[in-house]
Amino acid sequence: MNIILLSGGSGRRLWPLSNETRSKQFLKLLRDQDGQPESMVQRVFGQIQRAGIDANIVVATGISQRDSLLVQLGDAVDVVLEPERRDTFPAIVLASAYLADKKGMQRDEVVLVLPVDPYADLSYFYALLQMERLITDEMANIALMGIKPTYPSAKYGYIIPRPDGVGVERFQEKPDEASAARLIAGGALWNGGVFAFKLGYLLDIASRYIPSATYEEVRSHFSLLPKISFDYEVVEKEESIALVEYLGEWRDLGTWNTLTEIMDDRAIGRVILADTCENTHVINELGIPVTVLGAKDLVVAASPDGILVSDKHQSSYLKQYVDGIDQPPMYEERQWGDYRALDFTSFPDGTMTLTKKVLIKAGQVSGYQVHFMRDEIWTVIDGSGDLLLDGHARSVKRGDVVRISKGCKHSVRAKTNLYLIVVQIGVELTENDVEFYDVEWQHTAEVISGAMR
Repeated sequence: MNIILLSGGSGRRLWPLSNETRSKQFLKLLRDQDGQPESMVQRVFGQIQRAGIDANIVVATGISQRDSLLVQLGDAVDVVLEPERRDTFPAIVLASAYLADKKGMQRDEVVLVLPVDPYADLSYFYALLQMERLITDEMANIALMGIKPTYPSAKYGYIIPRPDGVGVERFQEKPDEASAARLIAGGALWNGGVFAFKLGYLLDIASRYIPSATYEEVRSHFSLLPKISFDYEVVEKEESIALVEYLGEWRDLGTWNTLTEIMDDRAIGRVILADTCENTHVINELGIPVTVLGAKDLVVAASPDGILVSDKHQSSYLKQYVDGIDQPPMYEERQWGDYRALDFTSFPDGTMTLTKKVLIKAGQVSGYQVHFMRDEIWTVIDGSGDLLLDGHARSVKRGDVVRISKGCKHSVRAKTNLYLIVVQIGVELTENDVEFYDVEWQHTAEVISGAMR
């Protein structure tokens, strides 16, 4: 079996913990079987393993989520980067082309596609095996998973099965609650966005837009694929559809009120939560304490990105209030370490400054990169490492200060855990202002060693 996990999300519904690069699936607010913190994506990956599913796993995502995925899942999965956001159909095509070209999968092999963050029990993953069998036995071109609804919701699409229980009669996209109740009474199921098909089936569809449909061709001509969902482009045009009904627990943890329902901890971080509080959850990622007294039905979340205090029911309307917040992500997790923003200031002349505390883990290397719209000032506050600045190598240690002008190539390798205070200065501060270059650190280390002798 081959599994494609779709990892997207704008990171606004669980603000301020989530942002453009740290979407909800990466927040470690759940507990694993050993009681250790885990994220939604880690939970799903663990459940695939516990269900005994032996599969090639590919995650389709954007560049902003790459490091978070690799940090949390390591080398256990392949990450396929979409050149741009173009909805689920292009993402699935790109990942399928990767399976064919880079992993050597054959056209008759089965591919399962599912979101990276469903909250479900193990029977959900056993249902994937049932879907695989339907496609392997050629019972249909596509198999879908229909989820037994627990209430009439306007947030989900619905699958209406045929009266004989075999296949699908039609689909209904996000009806109002009254219409949803009537659909459920007639046997309709939630559409959980889970698909199964043979690899060759999808590659043939992709070839209508990109004739060769190889991985390199799809990446190079990604914009030629229609910006449309897989449901609209493929599923709703297909007549040969099998349906597997899932009856177990399933939740969309996309808002604070739904997420806090399944959290084991009422308080995370430096929190003082009085006994007088009822049905209140507090999550604090700041270094200062948060104290909550006498609160009822509230969620309080504090991070470098901001502070949220909300009635739990009202938290489901959060996105419309925070969409207008215009600032860079204030916390990011990278392969080499992480950074936390300490201050963001915009001056009357248009100049902006962003001050970060950066950790580069021992043995890790930041990319050899250049910025064109900002200068940076680095102050080493602990640890030691090697710095490469426009081809010139030197050692750095606690107390050293380095100025990096715009247009200057730079990289650092940490000998020990290396902590920096980085001040960025420019008229535009964006994570897209970067260009990477190859560098051979072994040669650089020899240059530094020679300079020190």
